[in-house]
Amino acid sequence: MLRLKNAAVAALFVVGAAGGVAHATPPAAIVKPLMTQSLNDFPGKEAVMFTVDYPPGAEDSVHRHNAHGFIYVLDGSIVMQVRGGKEVTLTPGQTFYEGPNDIHTVGRNASQTQPARFLVVLLKDKGAPILVPEK
Repeated sequence: MLRLKNAAVAALFVVGAAGGVAHATPPAAIVKPLMTQSLNDFPGKEAVMFTVDYPPGAEDSVHRHNAHGFIYVLDGSIVMQVRGGKEVTLTPGQTFYEGPNDIHTVGRNASQTQPARFLVVLLKDKGAPILVPEK
């Protein structure tokens, strides 16, 4: 599997020390790019598709995509939430949407013992970053 080296994508999966107290870093998610496709009917837009594998205990940092994001759970169970929305636990076959103005506050594997996998499709501006970390 391919680990994306894009700093913005890597930032999604990094949890650091806070207030001088070191915390155990959760396992990193593994992102596998599948395709990027220009959308000729929508000038300046593109679709990006990738899978995310969450090892047991994996979680994301707070971020946004500046894109329409469509998530489809393939295996395991994940927990998702955007600012102002309800936290939801999703299982295989279930979906989640986050819009271009949403801040993704919760993204994690619901299990500490089982892996999870999901498919992501982003509709975004061509050349725009996949994600932007939030402070």
